[in-house]
Amino acid sequence: MPQTVCSGTMFTTPSGFSPHLACAEPGEEEEAPQEGPGPGACLADGPPITSASLDTLIQNLVPTADYYPEKAYVFTFLLSARLFIPPPELLARVCELCIKQQQLDQSPLDMAKVRKFGPKILQLLTEWTETFPLDFRDEKMVGLLKDIIHRIAPCDEAYWKTLNQVLQKLTQRLALMSQGEESIVKVSLNASSIADKLVAFKTKPPPIQKDMLSICNDPYTLAQQLTHVELEHLSHIGPEEFVQAFVQKDPLDGTQPCFSDQKKKTTNLEAYVRWFNRLCYLVATEICMPAKKKQRAQVIEFFIDVARECFNIGNFNSLMAIISGMNMSPVSRLKKTWGKAKTAKFFILEHQMDPTGNFYNYRTALRGAAHRSQTANSNRERIVIPFFSLLIKDIYFLNEGCANRLPNGHVNFEKFVELARQVGEFMTWKQVECPFEEDGAILHYLHTAPIFSEDGEELFHPYVLADSRCRSRNNYQRPPPPTPPFIINLLFHVVPPPFPGLYLASYESESPENQVEKDRWKALRSNVLGKT
Repeated sequence: MPQTVCSGTMFTTPSGFSPHLACAEPGEEEEAPQEGPGPGACLADGPPITSASLDTLIQNLVPTADYYPEKAYVFTFLLSARLFIPPPELLARVCELCIKQQQLDQSPLDMAKVRKFGPKILQLLTEWTETFPLDFRDEKMVGLLKDIIHRIAPCDEAYWKTLNQVLQKLTQRLALMSQGEESIVKVSLNASSIADKLVAFKTKPPPIQKDMLSICNDPYTLAQQLTHVELEHLSHIGPEEFVQAFVQKDPLDGTQPCFSDQKKKTTNLEAYVRWFNRLCYLVATEICMPAKKKQRAQVIEFFIDVARECFNIGNFNSLMAIISGMNMSPVSRLKKTWGKAKTAKFFILEHQMDPTGNFYNYRTALRGAAHRSQTANSNRERIVIPFFSLLIKDIYFLNEGCANRLPNGHVNFEKFVELARQVGEFMTWKQVECPFEEDGAILHYLHTAPIFSEDGEELFHPYVLADSRCRSRNNYQRPPPPTPPFIINLLFHVVPPPFPGLYLASYESESPENQVEKDRWKALRSNVLGKT
């Protein structure tokens, strides 16, 4: 377990985390409350908290007239507390402590004391709504927010104005998130509904079929549009989804999991994984579709160049999807096609994403991109799109390797500091606005072009890379991937459409080489095309 530092520096990683939490809005006149001594002073002045009771951690979250918790602590606790207590219950506990400590249920109020306390509770609630807006889809949360402001409003009418601004921004944010989720679902349904159009593509006249090169033949332009899609997906993923993805019963916790009675809200995570799968299959489909070997080789070289441009941009997720699609069995078996293509750049890219040493080369490149992002002067240089499946894998092993609670019942806060570091870094990267101009035709094709799918291929897992030592296309066989962790299968196993058309297209492009392939080809032609 990495050593936990004082929370004041726990997020001094490249690019930090959630910068909007630390900055006031432009033109804001009111000075942000200063952190001072109080219930959580040990976070800054003493040894770091590695474990504590849930009650103690909640107390450290509650501001007073002279104390405000460090922003890193607020993010860490709000992210992890949902494993132990539902957000509405947590907010109710916070409000209850505020009312008790500030004597907000008594009349008259201590005006001087409440005026010092008011800006601090407003800041906490603002941070909560900005960082975890989905928590406030629950009407109880909004009711509690209004109630606590109603209690301090007699001291300063400006509190009502601030509350209205917070609620207005929250409403707009939730509306945008709902629209984004609906759009993602619509795109997924449209893509699924037309996937069967390619089943018998070899029987159709060539002019009927569109391909990527007819839509976009510039690798850099396509890499830019892929970056648009990636950042759009990332913008909808909330930090709480990483926690809810792996929530399960802790044997040391006598209470029921907070999500036992409701569906875990990981919709955006799953949609992002479906996009990765789709891009893999789109690449494989585009390579297998052309009837002529020369055309297939051109498509391979085109996607190699696209992958290189994705690497230069900092779009590692699309890079890995392209490499994975080109390593799928129906594509890798096209030895004559690969023999005609120029693949030197492809081997270099594979080396960058080689899983050896726990993806050492990729992690080195990611650190370089993060450093560039931290010192960038433009959004173009700020782009960092991590290989998402590996990020999920890292969080999974952190979750599996450390208990949520210690044997004495205390919350293992050291674990959640590291979790918040990883998630917080991701939250910074996803906030970058895409600097590239959208191309509607290309984006439409990426989302709706019919694709083949290969049964049993789980592309979201990061072990589909070929071994570069057996990369000769004359004797190449892809090594089988290790079995992915069961919880990732359970959560992210998005079953591809059960069409064996990709293998059929591969066999139609280059004839089967052995009896096993011949038998499979005959079976596919019989089942899919109704031919013998």
